Amino acid sequence: MIVEGINVVRELLNSGTKVNKIIVEENPSNELLILLDMARAKSVEIEFATKQTLEKLVGKNQGILAKIPPYKFCEVEDILSHAQKQNQPAFILILDGVVDPHNLGAIIRTAECAGVHGVIIPQNRSADITDTVYKTSAGAVAHIKVAKVVNLTQTIKNLQDAGVWVYALEAGGKNIYDTDLTYPTALVVGSEGKGVSQLVKKTADEVVSLDMFGKVNSLNASNAAAIATYEVVRQRRNKKGGRN
Repeated sequence: MIVEGINVVRELLNSGTKVNKIIVEENPSNELLILLDMARAKSVEIEFATKQTLEKLVGKNQGILAKIPPYKFCEVEDILSHAQKQNQPAFILILDGVVDPHNLGAIIRTAECAGVHGVIIPQNRSADITDTVYKTSAGAVAHIKVAKVVNLTQTIKNLQDAGVWVYALEAGGKNIYDTDLTYPTALVVGSEGKGVSQLVKKTADEVVSLDMFGKVNSLNASNAAAIATYEVVRQRRNKKGGRN
């Protein structure tokens, strides 16, 4: 896989993700030279190329590319273990049919910034971790655990058996601001068009909703995920008490 962008390459190097090669434009800027120093410190191969060569590889770019292996997905158990090691109640995002890689990247960026322990996507009906996801997430995908599962509903049941409360984010449910999210929590974010699937909603512990005051009846998936994610952050920071 070839990914491009200053932030993406920086986060790849900072995260310890394997980088096979960095390709950089001739006569690099000072900002790019700093990245090259980081790459050399990690014994990453560096190749210089003309702007025309870079554009043939990826189109418009910021003068630096990285060749990396395909993204390595984790297991759901790794996400739960990560939360346990941090001595924190699990916080997971489950994406049900998010097929737009820009939305996937934006959600992953928010998740990483908010301290989410991991993201779960289905094997089918989902965008994959591509160069677009790396770019849109500003490299955040290099720092967060992502699990890909065959059966989303069975995964939800397994999480519930592990003590995680699963909430589907959808219109017509309980107000999210009246829901205690300080316990181990997984939020399910649905697809851009159809929302959370009926079977997943039925399997979840509860459907929760955001306040809507305008004439448009839904938010973009990544925006809804960001608002709901930071409601979890807010509640946990304030250490709200018992379950509603």
